[in-house]
Amino acid sequence: IPVDVLGSSSYIGLSHPAKALLLDIAWQYRGRNNGCLLTSLKFLRLRGWKSADVVDRAKSQLIESKLIYQTVQGHRPNKASWYAITWHALDANDRYDYGAAAGFKRGAYRDLKINVLSPSGGTEPVCIVPSAGD
Repeated sequence: IPVDVLGSSSYIGLSHPAKALLLDIAWQYRGRNNGCLLTSLKFLRLRGWKSADVVDRAKSQLIESKLIYQTVQGHRPNKASWYAITWHALDANDRYDYGAAAGFKRGAYRDLKINVLSPSGGTEPVCIVPSAGD
């Protein structure tokens, strides 16, 4: 994952499960398959995921933060949804849902401005010294 993604407010604002899921999605990218990346629990179980609810919440955060983009809507019983990471170009595929390729925007995560929390005491450096007492 590029450092500009890791330093973005979109990434910094994610929960830990969403960050972990992003790693498992990015791990699937092989240079010509952006848009065909999976988040199904059946696939993710092989990567150690156990809860469909945790995966769904993390996936929702990633979509909302525009770090991933859905290209195919899955449906039961055997069709998984597909996703693309937004820091790479979308790879051509005629099996994407209608309009999915046109709606993809590379770097969309940069457009999202999220307020990142800072410590209540501010971010000024604090000088720590030994106490003057015994």
